[in-house]
Amino acid sequence: MKAVSKKVLKKTPPRSGARAARKAAPAPVTDTTVTLQMVADAAGVSSSTVSRILNGSAKVSPGKQKAVDAAIAELGFMPNPVARGLAGGRTLSIGVVTQAIDSPFYGEGLRGIEAVLGAAGYMPLFASGHWTAADEKKCVDLLLSRRVDGMIVFTGRLPDETLMQVARRVPTVVTGRQLSGPGLFSLNFANVEGARMATRHLIELGHRRIVHILGPREHADARERKEGYRRALKEAGIAYDASLVVQGDFSEAGGLKAVSHLMESRKDFSAIFAANDQTAYGAALGLYRRGLRIPEDVAMVGFDDLSGSQYAIPPLTTIRQPVYQLGELGAQAVLAMLRGEAPAGELPPPVLVTRESTRRPPR
Repeated sequence: MKAVSKKVLKKTPPRSGARAARKAAPAPVTDTTVTLQMVADAAGVSSSTVSRILNGSAKVSPGKQKAVDAAIAELGFMPNPVARGLAGGRTLSIGVVTQAIDSPFYGEGLRGIEAVLGAAGYMPLFASGHWTAADEKKCVDLLLSRRVDGMIVFTGRLPDETLMQVARRVPTVVTGRQLSGPGLFSLNFANVEGARMATRHLIELGHRRIVHILGPREHADARERKEGYRRALKEAGIAYDASLVVQGDFSEAGGLKAVSHLMESRKDFSAIFAANDQTAYGAALGLYRRGLRIPEDVAMVGFDDLSGSQYAIPPLTTIRQPVYQLGELGAQAVLAMLRGEAPAGELPPPVLVTRESTRRPPR
């Protein structure tokens, strides 16, 4: 019986079904089976053209670009970033020094940087300076030690001379200030004009006792927004009152603390211009805890137009700063310099976004 069983088992055909189908399926296409030349042949261009397109250094017609993109998608070609970097003498990484990765303002700008760099095959390396020049310098030194191909300093406190030294080593883009030099490009928003518009809006509604909650003293954006506030008052013939200018730090906690200081000092005011939206959020909480309503008792204007401002209670009137676009332009500028091109780009002007947090003062 045992011998018969063995004979029968030997004659039993292989099991069919899913297991057999898996064995019969062709091997998946990977970057080891699809070459650059295969992509070039499929697209009808030279392999050097494909290489330059992948490196972001080629200026080709839309038709060629479309043909190469289609060939890459059809063949499943996966470029080897390490090999590409070694071939070009680059690491295909860009250092990005920000202040706080968890900030809603910086987070939106970093998404813009990531989107542009990722599409060009570059990897951003993010580091936080925590609003101190010393920490920013450590971040820059660390990123340079990683041999990044370029640097984006996203609105910080480093001295101009330090940034110019960095630009002598790698192409550098700086936001939040006006600065020029070899290998250096800067992008700045019209903070003075934006603050002037915010304050003028309150004045046109009839407010005269307007508080300004400042940003950090060392921050150029904060100084420029204070200047815009002062200009609007001067243009309206309203005397500048230093007692209505309260220190903040661009954070919600800073806005809350500023309002507490105002209420304890018993200052008379009917409106607040906060240096940024986060400050406005904290200031609104401070008013709420004191039993004051926005805008019935105190009107409120912010600056930045963060995504959450339209959902605040009440929705916040603010100055729109296109921070995502700021990130995009910064990334595009550093890539242009890496291609040996002159960087270009300019932010759109500030826009007043009127919502329910402002109205005429109570009689």
